[in-house]
Amino acid sequence: MSKIRQQRTAEQIRFVLSDLFLRQLSDPRLLGVTITEVKIDRELQHANIYVNALGDESRQEEVMTSIEHAKGFLRRELASRVRTRNAPQLHFHWDPRLAHAEEINKLLDGLDIPETTEASTDSSMDEKEE
Repeated sequence: MSKIRQQRTAEQIRFVLSDLFLRQLSDPRLLGVTITEVKIDRELQHANIYVNALGDESRQEEVMTSIEHAKGFLRRELASRVRTRNAPQLHFHWDPRLAHAEEINKLLDGLDIPETTEASTDSSMDEKEE
């Protein structure tokens, strides 16, 4: 299986599942859930789907439980919308990258970096030249 077809199929799965989450699922626990990434194996048999609730880490358990209940529906709908020989097995995972990015942003915002002026930069360069 070519890497390009693998990537195209993963992107198509991400698009279809995002649409299903947005329009078809009526479970209120899945509101605001986004699919951040889809990785599919070379044989197109298994898809690892990474989800997040828009930075709300406290909802992880209820979101993952709801997705497990909807997994059969999602796979069946995916099979009818994506042209592959067999519908891949769906494996959902919580994506912690948004929480990590938020932590890094907080750390960066909390840094106290004094501003440098041009005059101090010029004088330090003059000292180095001597």
